[in-house]
Formats: sequence, C-alpha cells, structure tokens
Amino acid sequence: MPDIVMEVNNLTKVIGKREIIQETSFNLEKGKIYGFIGPNGAGKTTMMRMMTGLMHPSNGHVKIDSYEINKNRKNALAQVGAIIESPIFFEYMTGRQVLRNLARLHPDLPKSDRENHIQELLERVGLGDRANDRVKGYSLGMKQRLGIAQALLGNPKLLLLDEPSNGLDPMGMRALRDIILSLRNEFNYAFFISSHLLDELQQMCDELIIIKSGKVIWKGPTAELIRDGERLEDAFVELMRA
Repeated sequence: MPDIVMEVNNLTKVIGKREIIQETSFNLEKGKIYGFIGPNGAGKTTMMRMMTGLMHPSNGHVKIDSYEINKNRKNALAQVGAIIESPIFFEYMTGRQVLRNLARLHPDLPKSDRENHIQELLERVGLGDRANDRVKGYSLGMKQRLGIAQALLGNPKLLLLDEPSNGLDPMGMRALRDIILSLRNEFNYAFFISSHLLDELQQMCDELIIIKSGKVIWKGPTAELIRDGERLEDAFVELMRA
C-alpha cells in the first residue's frame, strides 16, 4: 500500500466569477518527488496556497497525513515544510542563528535537542562549514538551501517548493538538485516542486502533475510522458497544444 502524505480531493477555487482551480484531485506519496508544471495563469500558485492553508478552497479539501487543513490546521501543517516564495532572512545573522531563531516556532522540538537538530540540518543541506558565516555573505543558492533547512525544522513528511531554482547559476541548480535527491533517498521525504525549469524537473522528478486552465490534464510517472531521448519541454508543449 502506498504511504499517502497528502490527499487533494475535488479542490475548487472561485474568485469573482472565475474558476481558478476546477475539481482537482491527486495524492502525494512519501519518498517521491513530484513536479508541478503549467503555463503562467494556469493556477499553480493558487493551488500551492490552498495546499499550505494560505488560501481556503471554494469546495473540496486537502488532507495531510489524514488531517484536513480546514478542520485541524495545526496537526495538518505540522507535516509540511514549504517555501512558497524566495526565503527572506535577517542577513546580519549567521545561518545557525537563523535556524535557532526559527526553531522557537516549533514547540514540539525539545530545547535539549535543538542544537544537534540544527547542526544536522545544516549538514544535510551542505552548509555545515558555513553555519557561522553571516547570511549576507551567502550566495543565492546557499540562501535557498538554508530555506530548505528552515522548512525541515519541524521534521515534516512533505516539502513544497515554489520555483526553488529561479535565479540560480548552473552550479547552484546542480547543488540544489543533488540535495533534494539526497533528502529523498536518505530520509524518504516527499517533494512537490513547482517550476518553469523543465530540464531540472526532468532530471529529478519521479512523477509529474501538469495543469492547464485550472485543470490537471496529466499525472503520472515522468518516464511515461517522455519518450526515449525526448525532452520534457517538447512533451509539455505538445500537451498544451492539444
């Protein structure tokens, strides 16, 4: 039996007279990386906001680890770490100080374990040797990785990342991709990643969810959508033209 960490059931969002998201359903399983793609205006940001409790659906519901967000918000969101927009930090702080400060928002994390937990997270995202450097000296890629460490503070089962590779150079994208794959392989996290960088998604996603005009038009294993030697970009454009 698959280990379901999130259930999206008949989710609909109407703003004014416009139906932004239309009766959308899918499940996310533990230990898988999902790519979430669609053209501008397709409803991706609206969907992710509803999945993280930042926006209420007009109909339908989201369950995280069996807890429905709108009925048991605290327990549901305890299972999720998210970066919906670029992470913003106090740049005069060190990476370690940033996580110490944010760890206070997680009362279930015992004070006696915080320092070890913070150090472990910094190591996981490749910042162990830069933990005591001020954030103002971090590259954009390092800040993104610190954002992932922040999202992991509460020991979630699922991480939602919105355009995590935006603005990164090729080395930064490679480092971020390797960390996401390592976290999935070593710790069995599930990832839901929205991005326009289709080549990046092709290299790391187990499954893809493709949305157009508020509707999911394709969901399944990446290998089933992309023929041998084909790029995800080509398959995506073909779907959009259908």
